[in-house]
Amino acid sequence: MPSSVTTSDVIAGVYVVSPQVFGDDRGQFVETYRREWVPGAREMIQSNRADRRAGSIVGLHYHLHQADYWYVPFGTARMVLHDLRSGGPTDGATFTLDLSGENHLGVFIPPGVAHGFSALTDMTITYLVDGYYNPSDELGVAWDDPQIGADWGVTDPVLSARDRANPRRSKLEPRLQPSWPMRT
Repeated sequence: MPSSVTTSDVIAGVYVVSPQVFGDDRGQFVETYRREWVPGAREMIQSNRADRRAGSIVGLHYHLHQADYWYVPFGTARMVLHDLRSGGPTDGATFTLDLSGENHLGVFIPPGVAHGFSALTDMTITYLVDGYYNPSDELGVAWDDPQIGADWGVTDPVLSARDRANPRRSKLEPRLQPSWPMRT
């Protein structure tokens, strides 16, 4: 099957990639990211990896200036995206998708879209970013905000202190509220 890139019909500027998988008796090869798959995207300049145990939740995080590209090579993660960009065509929309080492999906997440994941199994996530770490652009919103209505697929989640302390969307400081349009 050739690689396919589709735009999300739930959140504007989000791209879902279904890459081509090549396999034989030795194993498999997957090209997980190409810049050309996301029109207008800036160059990804850093790659990160995180390993999480089943039942963990990370997020919801967002950036005003940084885009992410996620890929899960091992295990299964439930990705939750929520559009925080006020005034945009998909403001307030929530999109959930399972990423795994079985389905090989990748997801491009533009600035202003809150993103998080739950580890449905022990898992590894790799993610590319188009900006170096900037603590002033590391923002968050409550993972359990009823306005977001996320289905994380886990009970009794394990969260960081940072993620437990994130404010509800309605309590975001105006200067930290993304607005439409934002660059992708």
